[in-house]
Amino acid sequence: MDAIVDQGEESARELRDWKDWFAAYDDPESPLVKRLAAVQQGIRRALDEAPSGVINVLSLCAGEGRDLIPVLADHPRRADVRARLIEFDPVIAQKARDAVAAAGLDGTDGTDGIGGVGGLDGAGGGTGAIVDVMTGDAADPALFGDYAPARLLLLCGIFGNITEADIQNTVTRAAHLTALGGTAIWTRHRHDPAVIPRIHGWFGDAGFSGLWESDTDLPTVIYVAANRQEREPTPLPDDRKLFTFVR
Repeated sequence: MDAIVDQGEESARELRDWKDWFAAYDDPESPLVKRLAAVQQGIRRALDEAPSGVINVLSLCAGEGRDLIPVLADHPRRADVRARLIEFDPVIAQKARDAVAAAGLDGTDGTDGIGGVGGLDGAGGGTGAIVDVMTGDAADPALFGDYAPARLLLLCGIFGNITEADIQNTVTRAAHLTALGGTAIWTRHRHDPAVIPRIHGWFGDAGFSGLWESDTDLPTVIYVAANRQEREPTPLPDDRKLFTFVR
């Protein structure tokens, strides 16, 4: 659920290699497993509560797609979903594509979804796909296409890796990316507890109400929350990036 920042902008900075980091999801004792479960539960709730019709989903820094893909695989609304997952690292993005294909979400099983599976050029295998995995900078609005405003916006694995100023900017711009009544799900650690209320305040300023948050008894490395868009979104005012990873 994380991506590597644009290497052109951050070439002088040592950033984490996320490929090994994802291995923690295979360790049942890892707190990441509990965070993943909380995110998946929120995704199911958002899909369950979505009105009839097409459900646009936009996942930024989507990683291997472990949060969304397994939920869609057996959800009764899967054929209604158009999802775009954006991941910077091409190796990680390919793992997401493989998971999409294995789950029958690439349109090759006769589903009625819309989209495609490919890279920046949008090329890929299969037609009628409901999940589209793109390799690119997830902070770049040019890659969001017509998946925004989304009924479900996933901002998982981002807020712990960017500055507070970029968190605020991302939340402010999320108001343009989330449909009226839509849900934004986000994660962050609680090592500095004071940051969490500030993030909720920024969501409130941007027109969101609070929906739910994860159990505070979970380890401090885990915090998952969801907010609902209460305003009619307007187009993004410009094409500036939402954020830049700093670790």
